[in-house]
Amino acid sequence: MTQASFAAQDHPIVSPYVMARDAGALIDFLRQIFGAEVLMNLPREDGSVLHASVRIGDSVVMLADATAEFPASPVWLHVYVPDVDATYAKALAAGATSAQEPSEKGDGDRRGGFTDASGNTWWIATHVGR
Repeated sequence: MTQASFAAQDHPIVSPYVMARDAGALIDFLRQIFGAEVLMNLPREDGSVLHASVRIGDSVVMLADATAEFPASPVWLHVYVPDVDATYAKALAAGATSAQEPSEKGDGDRRGGFTDASGNTWWIATHVGR
């Protein structure tokens, strides 16, 4: 895929944008669970996150600390991982709550989910074939 001239460097055309209750903590969580790479982290004067971008695999998630004007709005995101069971266990050990234990879904994926401290639900899967 070639980079579009109108998109920020290292960013895909479409990226989810998460308004979080504690974006800094969410960034740390994503680094711990998914090995996210911080591409950008712009602070506000009070130290909260004005805008950040993290890369998870071939995707970018943008995020910021919620404000009165732009309140937290939890989302659902889906991430393919090498080992859904290990990632699920790591997330729970890091303080996430279970949304669903991993199981085979009949579509070729073994999938489960957890909710982070900001209320976002991360559906994780490993494709195991049909």
